[in-house]
Amino acid sequence: MSTAVTQGIRVTVRSRYLPEQSGPGRWAFAYTVRIENLGSISAQLRSRHWIITDGNGKREEVKGDGVVGNQPVLRPGEKFEYTSGAVLQTPHGSMRGTYRMVTEDGRQFDAEIAPFPLTQPGSLN
Repeated sequence: MSTAVTQGIRVTVRSRYLPEQSGPGRWAFAYTVRIENLGSISAQLRSRHWIITDGNGKREEVKGDGVVGNQPVLRPGEKFEYTSGAVLQTPHGSMRGTYRMVTEDGRQFDAEIAPFPLTQPGSLN
C-alpha cells in the first residue's frame, strides 16, 4: 500500500496479484486507488501519468485523460475510488505517478501517487 498527500489531495493505492489472468511470461496485477479531498476547495482530476517499472528495470510511461473514463470533481471531504490493472513481463515491479488536478479557482497541480509494489506472492523482490 502507498499513500501520498499533495495540496489536500490524498491518494492511497493497494495492489494485488491476479493469478487467474497470469500465464507464462505474463504477470497480471490489479490496483485500487482512493483519491480523497482533504482540503477546503473542490478539485477535478483531469489527467494521469503513470510510470510502470518491471523487475528488470524496464520502464513504461502511460499518460491520458482522467481515470477509467472519468474526470471526477472532488468537493471537500469527498472521495473517488476505482480499480484498474497492469501486466508485467516479470513477477514483480512497481508503479508510481501523478494526477493533474485543477481547483475550482483554476489552479493546477500534480497530486503525487507514491510508489507501490506489484508482486507475485513468493517471488523474489
